[in-house]
Amino acid sequence: MPATPNPTTGFLLFIPKGDIHHLDISIEDGIKLVISSGIVTPKTRTLATPEKKPPRHAATHPEGGANRLGPVRRLRNYFFTGILVTAPISITIWITWEVLGFVDDRVVPLIPPAWNPETYLPFSLPGLGVLLIVTFLIVVGFFTAGLLGRTLVGMGERILDRMPVIRGVYSAVKQLVETVFKEQSRAFREVVLIQYPRPDSWAIGFITGDAETHVQQETPEDTVNVFLPTTPNPTSGFLLFVPRHEAIPLSMSVEEGIKMVVSGGIVTPPDRRQKEAEPAVAE
Repeated sequence: MPATPNPTTGFLLFIPKGDIHHLDISIEDGIKLVISSGIVTPKTRTLATPEKKPPRHAATHPEGGANRLGPVRRLRNYFFTGILVTAPISITIWITWEVLGFVDDRVVPLIPPAWNPETYLPFSLPGLGVLLIVTFLIVVGFFTAGLLGRTLVGMGERILDRMPVIRGVYSAVKQLVETVFKEQSRAFREVVLIQYPRPDSWAIGFITGDAETHVQQETPEDTVNVFLPTTPNPTSGFLLFVPRHEAIPLSMSVEEGIKMVVSGGIVTPPDRRQKEAEPAVAE
C-alpha cells in the first residue's frame, strides 16, 4: 500500500482475497492517482470486446505473426533474466562501496600523514576507515573492561550528569543502546503479525519491549510495544501499543522479516511450521 504523495514508501499488508477489488486502470494511472492525492484521475475506459486468440496453427506457420515475435519475446526474457541475476549483486556492491567511501572520507583525513599508508602507496585503500573504526572500538572495549577504564568512564558520566541539557541526551542514548544490544533484551528479537490499519488487514511488526507503566495504566489489557516499519524503508515507521494476545508470533527471524518488508512481500521466508509439526523419529 503506497503512501501519498511519495509512493516509494508505504506498508506491506496481508488482506483476504475477498476484500480486494481490482480496478480497470493501469499501474501508471494508479501511481498518478496516488501521487496527486486523487487530483489526477484516470480516464474512463470503454468496454472492449475480448480479443480473439489466434489459431493454434498460426504459431507454427512459417509466415505467422506469432512466429516472428518469438525471438523478440526470447530477447525480452533474457533481458529480464539478466536483470534478476545482476541487480542484487550490483546493488550490494554499490551500497558496500558507498558505505566504505562515506566512512573513509571522514576517518582517513584524521590520520596523520606519517601514519597514513596511502601517503606511501600510489593507490588508495578502500575500507581503511572502517578497519580503523573497528580497531578503535576493540581497543576501547578492552580498555574499558579494566579497572582504570571503568573508573574513567564513571568520572565522565558524573561530569555529564551535571550538565542540564546534555545529561538528558546522554541518558536517553545510553538507555537505547543498552536496551538494544544487551543479550536479555527483547528489542527487535521477535517478529509478530498484527491487524493494521483495520480488522482482517495484517502487517508485520517487531516487538521492542513491554509497555511502560504510564501506557499500561491507560490500557485495559496487557500491552506490548510494536514497531511497525514502512516499505521499502524499514528505518521509519510507527510505534504501536498492541494487546499482547493480538500480537501473533511468526516463525521467522528478524532478518527474514526485514527482507520481507523491504521487498514488499516479494521475498518470503520458508514455511517452517510443517517441519516443526512433524513428530521426531524414534531412534
